[in-house]
Amino acid sequence: MRTKILKGLGILILIVLAVAIYNKKKITQLYTVLHIFDEDQIADNFMHMEDLFDTRTIEKSASPTQLVKDISYTPISSFSYEDSTIQVPEFIESTRTMGLLVMKSDTIIYEEYFNGMAESTTHISWSVAKSVVATLLGIAYHDGLIKDLAEPITKYLPQLAASGYNEVRIKDILNMSSGVGFNEDYRDFNSDINRFGRAFALGSSYESFALSLKNERKPGTYNHYVSIDTQVLGMLLEKVTGKRLSLYLKEKLWDPMGMEHDAQWIIDETGMELALGGLNISLRDYAKLGLLYLQKGRWKDQQLVPAEWIERTISPDAPHLMPGRDNQNSSNRYGYGFQWWIPEKPMGDFFAAGIYNQYIYVYPEKDFIVVKLSANHHFRIPGDESKYQHIDFFQAMANAF
Repeated sequence: MRTKILKGLGILILIVLAVAIYNKKKITQLYTVLHIFDEDQIADNFMHMEDLFDTRTIEKSASPTQLVKDISYTPISSFSYEDSTIQVPEFIESTRTMGLLVMKSDTIIYEEYFNGMAESTTHISWSVAKSVVATLLGIAYHDGLIKDLAEPITKYLPQLAASGYNEVRIKDILNMSSGVGFNEDYRDFNSDINRFGRAFALGSSYESFALSLKNERKPGTYNHYVSIDTQVLGMLLEKVTGKRLSLYLKEKLWDPMGMEHDAQWIIDETGMELALGGLNISLRDYAKLGLLYLQKGRWKDQQLVPAEWIERTISPDAPHLMPGRDNQNSSNRYGYGFQWWIPEKPMGDFFAAGIYNQYIYVYPEKDFIVVKLSANHHFRIPGDESKYQHIDFFQAMANAF
């Protein structure tokens, strides 16, 4: 009898310990989410997300492609923004640049690292990951796994029928025009995006959060940035491919492109990737993604992404998607394609962007690519214009070349 009691107590103690460890993990993750952008921690955090959250590793290619290097470029000393002149050295410092790489055609002509980042260091993508997800979706679409972008997302994900995504076209989700209500203000503690971060830290799945959102506008009529739109696209990809996003990325892009370094993708407790912004990649491997788009989806002798998908991705095709401050049907001054941005004053250029100043900028006419990774703690300060200043900086560099 005593043995049974002791065994029962032992099991109870193990359960209590397991619960305590589990709750400690949640508390630790919540603390991390609340302080991840603190000025004294942000740079280190952005380079070591795999130490802060659960991630899935995407192993580097067994046959890595070494990009050609000819370090012969000196960045411009200043550029104009609105009515002011911004000095580039001060801009690089004030935005806490971590890595800056410039390519002309397929050759690296400038590459510098700052604030502890190195060649092999991975850095959080934030919303640059959205552009990667759209690329993968284009591959799946042209492989016939998705029949028509005009189909409702609920044809593939019927569980979303109880949410704001009910009967919303896949295309409208790609265009950030889902009509779903969402507050993306990182400066507002109670915004939806910050609620999402806290819910994730406490163990909520990405899918359950998507199911909680409601419709606010008629889909396909207004461009409003909703990060969960991309999470839903990630769910769609996982459903139609039968594979985790990390595995699909490795199969379709990572290995064929010869990515040089391991990457990591943040996952939730169900193993689902943070499709909307959880990729961690090295500077050069980000540059390869830009080069893939510069080459219209072709890599060496393979057409990895159909050229027509690349063209659709960067071509806004409705009034509410067009760039311009006078667009009353958009909450952004930039234009929007399939999870890629078009500058306010477009010159055939386009870019992927993430909060705190992460960019892959591509200007085909000039054969010009810029990748900039940053940990700009000023980003949350009201009045910060850095997300607009960067595009003027990139355009000025390209036009001065």
